[in-house]
Amino acid sequence: MANPVVFGADYSVYVRTVRLTLEEKGVGYRLVPVDVFAAGGPPRDYLERQPFGRIPAFEHDGFRLYETSAIIRYVDEAFEGPALQATDLRQRARGNQIISMMDAYGYPVMVWGIYVERISKPAEGGLTDEARVRENLTKAATLLKALSDLMQDAPWLTGDRLTLTDLHTASVFAYFLLTPEGQTLIKDHPNLVDWWSRISERQSVLATRPTA
Repeated sequence: MANPVVFGADYSVYVRTVRLTLEEKGVGYRLVPVDVFAAGGPPRDYLERQPFGRIPAFEHDGFRLYETSAIIRYVDEAFEGPALQATDLRQRARGNQIISMMDAYGYPVMVWGIYVERISKPAEGGLTDEARVRENLTKAATLLKALSDLMQDAPWLTGDRLTLTDLHTASVFAYFLLTPEGQTLIKDHPNLVDWWSRISERQSVLATRPTA
């Protein structure tokens, strides 16, 4: 059986989530770079794989798939290795809830609203929109409290073992916690601090760090 192929850029939160899943499952894969921000837009041949021009896209033995949540669930169920979805119905539902929270509130707030404004824009010679940062800090604080309340005293976000939910969340936190604001806000939630310390040291996280 051929190794799967991931199409995208290693800096992408969602590409990294797929790669984390493959790493945790112990599955070899190939990363094919795709620049969706190229002049003229995504490459035409890539749009045949992902008509919306987003990353990642995925292929395994001729089976093509896009949308991160679909890809990571496929990887978990298609390959040998540790199960990355809870078997308990309510834990699995909670995990799916948190993934949805990170997509709807975490990624736009923590990455675009805070990390991009505080880190990326100045690095490219732009100015931080401080009003936008302040607005998103309030939203980030709400999200962190919600995650902390849901996690309670468990070692992982949905219970006693690592799941797709942790991987999906870690990809967003990796950028958010590069900002001074992120480092300050998370201190209000010791269980999340401990969780981040635990997951950030995993080999899968170290192996998928962006190269630029």
